[in-house]
Amino acid sequence: QVQLVESGGGLVQAGGSLRLSCVASGRAFNFYPMGWFRQAPGKEREFVAAISGRGAGTYYADSVKGRFTISRDNAKNTMYVQMNSLKPEDTAVYYCAARLGDYSARTYNMDYEYDKWGQGTQVTVSS
Repeated sequence: QVQLVESGGGLVQAGGSLRLSCVASGRAFNFYPMGWFRQAPGKEREFVAAISGRGAGTYYADSVKGRFTISRDNAKNTMYVQMNSLKPEDTAVYYCAARLGDYSARTYNMDYEYDKWGQGTQVTVSS
């Protein structure tokens, strides 16, 4: 059973940076596509970034392109998202997700394409 645990959220001023981590435990993590999503109060969950199983492929939402960088360290069973130039509109609960049993090199940007989720970590950006 794969478990995902996010960390690294917090309060930061606009223009600042945060790095979120998602640690996976359980079955082989190394080959599963993974992604980051976020949900702001009163809004639907939205895609942020995705990474392929071995990290060769990445994909970003237009709203974060050029500011966020997704990466993974399979030796540490950990995925990251480095968030720079944060804006108040980036305020949300951030979730990591994994697509279990998928050994392709694809990335996925729809939440229904993922079947394992973490509990989320709050990111608040003040203006």
